[in-house]
Amino acid sequence: MSDQTTATHPAAAVRVVHAACPHDCPDTCAIRVTLEGERVVRLQGDPDHPTTHGALCTKVSRYVERVTHPERVLQPLRRVGAKGEGRFEPVSWDEALSDIAGRLKAIAARDPEAILPYSYAGTMGLVQGESMASRFWHRLGASRLDRTICAAAGGEGLLQTYGAKMGMHLEHFAESRLILIWGSNSIASNLHFWTYAQAAKRNGAKLIAIDPRRSETAEKCHQHIALMPGTDGALALGLMHELIVNDWLDHDYLAKHVEGWPELRERALQWPPERAAETCGLAADEVRGLARDYGTTAPAAIRLNYGMQRVRGGGNAVRLIALLPCLTGAWKHRAGGLLLSASGWFKRVRNDAVLERPDLLAGRQPRTINMSTIGDDLLNPGSAAFGPKVEAVIVYNSNPVAVAPDSAKVVAGFQREDLFTVVLEHFLTDTADNADYVLPATTQLEHWDVHTSYGHTYLLINEPALAPAGEARSNAEIFRQLAAKMGFDEPCFADDDLTLARQALVPSVDFERLRRDGWLKLDLPEAPFAEGGFATPSGRARATVPGLPLPDFVPNHESARSTPELAARFPLAMISPPARNFLNSTFVNVKSLRAIEGEPLLEMHAGDAAARGLADGSMVKVFNDRGEHHCLLKVSPRARPGVVHGLGVWWRKLGRNGTNVNQLTHQGLTDLGGGPSFYDCLVEVAALPVAA
Repeated sequence: MSDQTTATHPAAAVRVVHAACPHDCPDTCAIRVTLEGERVVRLQGDPDHPTTHGALCTKVSRYVERVTHPERVLQPLRRVGAKGEGRFEPVSWDEALSDIAGRLKAIAARDPEAILPYSYAGTMGLVQGESMASRFWHRLGASRLDRTICAAAGGEGLLQTYGAKMGMHLEHFAESRLILIWGSNSIASNLHFWTYAQAAKRNGAKLIAIDPRRSETAEKCHQHIALMPGTDGALALGLMHELIVNDWLDHDYLAKHVEGWPELRERALQWPPERAAETCGLAADEVRGLARDYGTTAPAAIRLNYGMQRVRGGGNAVRLIALLPCLTGAWKHRAGGLLLSASGWFKRVRNDAVLERPDLLAGRQPRTINMSTIGDDLLNPGSAAFGPKVEAVIVYNSNPVAVAPDSAKVVAGFQREDLFTVVLEHFLTDTADNADYVLPATTQLEHWDVHTSYGHTYLLINEPALAPAGEARSNAEIFRQLAAKMGFDEPCFADDDLTLARQALVPSVDFERLRRDGWLKLDLPEAPFAEGGFATPSGRARATVPGLPLPDFVPNHESARSTPELAARFPLAMISPPARNFLNSTFVNVKSLRAIEGEPLLEMHAGDAAARGLADGSMVKVFNDRGEHHCLLKVSPRARPGVVHGLGVWWRKLGRNGTNVNQLTHQGLTDLGGGPSFYDCLVEVAALPVAA
């Protein structure tokens, strides 16, 4: 059991508060916070919550270190130095909000679409995410943000195939006989799924990891399929070929519950194992063996995760993989099928229109800007096609200077002297260093929230355990007070955070029971698609979708196949999976976790290192036409030939040359959903000269 203890006060009353992990992770853990007076004496996973079962990851078990961190921003700050220097002076809340409102009013008088919100999943909460913030943006008429940076391609692929982002129940993986862990380092990023996979393994199940990197998870599986980045769709087609020619198919399920099977069958027959293997950088027998395992084992389950969809063809790959359990009828078993995201199940309890109030747009249709192209968008001078130049950005729940692709352009955009930037934050991140104002936000232990999940089917509540530190205010409170300064007098801007938490859910949800227990399980079928019933118009899974081509393998933006001249100069494919003890750019400044990680690393295969005369532990530059990143080389069996791993996402200012791996990634988008292609990136690596 994970817990964290601070000093106790023996005379204080002991109480326990229900909380929830707010971070961008499928586990969405239920937490119990034990306090003596106003001191946290224990922070632990809720042992009664079936999927958390009392355990927290290493990162979140140290969450109190974030709350009490000595570098936490605890009062409003105004820039006094150049952008990027991180030099500020304290100001009062009234002074900060009055100035911010005045500047936003002046821009909005010219064109409110010149104002852009930028946020993502720094918290996954419905209240501190897009509740009062959305009301504010809708009332203002600001540009909309297409929040694509993590899961857009995979989400759209699942939506087009199943009609919604739905899948298996997490707990049922314990009963599976075969589990394909596809594009996921579950030990690092989906710990509670891993406990169910381990239970299945103890009961005789076979675990197979499909991942370019020999991750901690792949090491503990029975088999590792180390395909080249971006070739997952080709592997899925190769598996389909073998399922067809060996008749490992459920013909009844296909006939009743799948649209477009004849067309998909013809496409799959064009992908014999030899072709799939050549595309994926595998042996043909690996494709045959994987197909045999999948086609002859029941129940078989796929835990698909978002790493594999961060390439140009990610959406098509997800469509193809999502159809595999339909070919074999795996959905007939509650321990068979697939899980990528469960978030669609929560639509039946979410009350988004009431919470976010899109009616405040009053018929306006502001432009939409894709957050994954923020580098180009901030440097766009404005045009008829693009609309007005972005004059102001309000950032909350995100750190775009560190996490957005092609970060040299992102930095240049945020350092525009004519760009007005406000950042709601806990710390002076890379993005906050470029702000005109930094506003201190509360942490998860200091505010109300409600949480759904994309990895399980439980609704959770988060109650404040502590009073806000210093002058920190919740996101919702900041936008509530900014609305007042802007003169927005609609009654909805007076709703407090507890009211917002209640409004986030439909009236049929027993909110008092949620508060009492900390979590509620959704009422769902155990085998949701055993008899079809997908969320598509016909109720059938779709291989063919109106307006879309038949799913197919789509090569990367950058690869020997699609850009041979570029690959001749930059022959290594780079992926940038998260460092085990960070979550995106969160926790990078928690010293105990950063001490475990050491410093930014590049993992490389021994053969690739030898060919370049590089030694383990040497300093190297990783480079392409977009820039260079300096880091420590780790010659590692985790890397396959031709692929390097730039572990992220470090804050740029903690990097050797003030960069991180996103100095090298590009702004090319995915085939579906307009997502980023972080793992679709060619580089070269060379030694750095030894400092004198």
